[in-house]
Amino acid sequence: MRWTQDPIYVSGMLCIAVLLSVWLAKNKVGRTIGTPILVILICAVFANSGIIPTATSGHPIYNSVFMYLAPMGIFIALLDVDLKSVKNAGFPILLMFGIGALGTIIGVLVAWFLVQPAVEIGPLANAIAGMYTGTYIGGSINFNAVALAYQVNEHAELFAATTVVDNLIGTPWIVITLLLPRYLQKLFPRKKIMPPSGELGEIKTHEFISIGALAAIFGLSFLAMAFSKLLSLYFPVIPEIITLTTLALILAQFSFIQRIQGTHTIGFFIILLFLGVIGTLCDFKTLAGIGDLAGTFILFVSILMLVHGIVIYGLGGMLKIDWDVVTVASQANVGGNTTALAAAESLNRPDLLIPGILVGSLGNAVGTYAGFFIAGILG
Repeated sequence: MRWTQDPIYVSGMLCIAVLLSVWLAKNKVGRTIGTPILVILICAVFANSGIIPTATSGHPIYNSVFMYLAPMGIFIALLDVDLKSVKNAGFPILLMFGIGALGTIIGVLVAWFLVQPAVEIGPLANAIAGMYTGTYIGGSINFNAVALAYQVNEHAELFAATTVVDNLIGTPWIVITLLLPRYLQKLFPRKKIMPPSGELGEIKTHEFISIGALAAIFGLSFLAMAFSKLLSLYFPVIPEIITLTTLALILAQFSFIQRIQGTHTIGFFIILLFLGVIGTLCDFKTLAGIGDLAGTFILFVSILMLVHGIVIYGLGGMLKIDWDVVTVASQANVGGNTTALAAAESLNRPDLLIPGILVGSLGNAVGTYAGFFIAGILG
């Protein structure tokens, strides 16, 4: 095994990437880009230059981040928020999430008729269209659900191509949408949907963290994750992330939980690690090795994303919706719960943390159904 594959080394480099992104975000240019974008870009450079492995190699550290750290980060971050934010931004973000989902479906249908992917891909083209529908309505859970149902994962080259292109196009969209609100606000000013004065505090930048707080935060996290897994065994229709979100929301309303210091710092750090792994999914070498399939998939997904963007930002602009709300809704569509949470953090909108997570969870619930619907009608 090459030393760059060593799990301890990879873990250390992911932490260094977070450190670099935090440091770079302190200067004027870095502050404009934002810490979440910087960590994605740094890890993409690290992975493609061979400093760390790419996520397409199936490294155990990356798998663990997706399986354990991402949901843990969501749970911990949600312990720091208040349900009052739902009444202030809940309906607009739900509306924009629905519009974004509609934009994804329209985008898939437009791309299907323009690109004619069945010519290059063959009989599984409809399944892949369903996979992209699902993943751009609520995240990768839906992508994999459709793939497993149609056994796309048994075709290694095809599945690798769909995965790489998904992240190659999806990751830049995450970056673009985090940059868009500040420029759109200058060109087309919108009233920000903010809670009343005094109900919204700034996202914390400094917290005192004690040993007791660490024990409470991680103890609650592990127990909540264990309970979520147990519940999913008896009720498979309930996604684990829904249970985790619900538990966090309930706990966050108790005063003794609200007094725990460190939930924001630890939760956001874990989410930055997750975003770093997202950056390693941008594997240009793997993409170059899959030939004509790459071009077909890139064109298909690019058209899909373009239509999604035009629909959600176009209708959002016509309805005069807060650009931050539109962005978090699009993130919930394209990246799911975690990137919606990261978008709210990056935009310094703690009031959008809960709404972003909730619509992301909604996407987990409905995206798979939409994916199967599209695969069925195109089959």
